[in-house]
Amino acid sequence: MMKSLSARIFTGLFLGVILGSIVQFALADVAFFSDTLVNIASGIGTMFVNMIMMLVVPLVFVSIVCGVCELQDLKSFGRLGGKTFGFYIINTVVAILAAFAVAMLIEPGKGVDMTSSDTAVITATELPNLVSLIVSIVPNNPFSAFTSGNMLQVIFMALLLGGVMKSMGAVVDGAVKGFQTANKIMMRLISVVMNLAPIGVFALMFKLGATLAPETFVSVVEYLVLILSLLLLWIFVVYPYSVSLFTQVSAKTFREKTQEQILFSLSTASSNATIPVTMRTLTDKLGVSKAVAGFGVPLGATMNMGGVSIYITIAIFFVANAFGVPISGDQIPALLFSVFLLSVGAGGVPGGGMVMIGVLIHQMGLPVEAFAIVAALDRIIDMVLTSCNVVGDTAVLTIVDQTEAPHRIEHSA
Repeated sequence: MMKSLSARIFTGLFLGVILGSIVQFALADVAFFSDTLVNIASGIGTMFVNMIMMLVVPLVFVSIVCGVCELQDLKSFGRLGGKTFGFYIINTVVAILAAFAVAMLIEPGKGVDMTSSDTAVITATELPNLVSLIVSIVPNNPFSAFTSGNMLQVIFMALLLGGVMKSMGAVVDGAVKGFQTANKIMMRLISVVMNLAPIGVFALMFKLGATLAPETFVSVVEYLVLILSLLLLWIFVVYPYSVSLFTQVSAKTFREKTQEQILFSLSTASSNATIPVTMRTLTDKLGVSKAVAGFGVPLGATMNMGGVSIYITIAIFFVANAFGVPISGDQIPALLFSVFLLSVGAGGVPGGGMVMIGVLIHQMGLPVEAFAIVAALDRIIDMVLTSCNVVGDTAVLTIVDQTEAPHRIEHSA
């Protein structure tokens, strides 16, 4: 069992939390454990995440170019892109509406007076403008897009390059083979880094166990449980059964195949850092074509944010009720549209959802101090919502691949 990467990641995750908690509650007075050891674990965890992030941009660029070049023709490129984008949008909208219905039914935060909470600073103060978001997809400096890790711009350049190479046919066979070789090298690099995952996960969870004070969320346990319950429902029920409904993959099989992905995303809390694991889960475990995975995974890590949608929706209703300024009926349409834009713009990085909630708190005219409680609980929620995001990517792309199967058969015939 220990030879299984999933089992080793789980062992690292479990041991990290346990040993970190022991440090917090039993060895807090010993400087070596509470200070030195925690700093070492923090450094190791940061190095591990940085190693993954170092590979993400070139992996995304190369995999998308290869994915487009491996399509049968440019017509299938348009079909695949349209379906993938459409399914992602549907997934996000359904998550928002479900979370909204639950928030209206349960009314989290109602009857709670939190106006005395500590103040906190919100740095972001503007909702994303849809036109500006679309315009910014086209980079004016390709090198800047790569160095800043702007995923939408990297995806745009990769799609453009892949489409042009595909349209040129046999003339660019050498370039196509070069990208395919580069893709194999990237996947090999990912395998090397993934072998270090149990150590990296252990370090990340050790720090979390040693530093996360449980009293910070005792007073808002209903809010925490509500969000986590919805996210876990999506991960283990909604997505698996959606896949079983539209494909030959059973819900049980889907849950088994995504175990490694869930554990890894729990520890990193980053959709972007989980891209390599998502890619491998789809191609190696679920048999999804490399073209679908190479095209859809990077796009999903950027814009398919079902988990973030649930988080933002519940959180904004909670703080509005808890701080005595409940959201009125005429605010709801604008709020839901804003949640949609914010979910897409959250990005696949740790804390992205928290920043977007801060933006919404400001824009909805809610008390700024409401952000303090959101920030206090964000790390533990962020872990689970990231798993929800990446499992959502896997579910959507498994379904998309199933719809592409008849076209592959037709083309081969």
